[in-house]
Amino acid sequence: MAEPGVLHLAGVLDYRSGPALRKQGRALIGACREAQLVLDCSAVQHSTSVGLSLLLAFVRDAQAAGKGCEVRNMPDDMREIAEVYDLDEVLAT
Repeated sequence: MAEPGVLHLAGVLDYRSGPALRKQGRALIGACREAQLVLDCSAVQHSTSVGLSLLLAFVRDAQAAGKGCEVRNMPDDMREIAEVYDLDEVLAT
């Protein structure tokens, strides 16, 4: 988190990076003291369905911690996957 309440995702989100990012994200969300969390995807270079799964898990983590959550700057490839699975409303940006 480069700034309070903003979790920046960067690089390639796939099966290689997913497990480590899941652990790191869960810990950061748990430690966040802000009432609202922003998942900023502006630095994501490429995402498979694993990246979408990460976003959903982070949204659930935020909700479980009693925080609001907003996804920003979702890349086109991630947005297309979300639309296929009718998750674009859940992850509306």
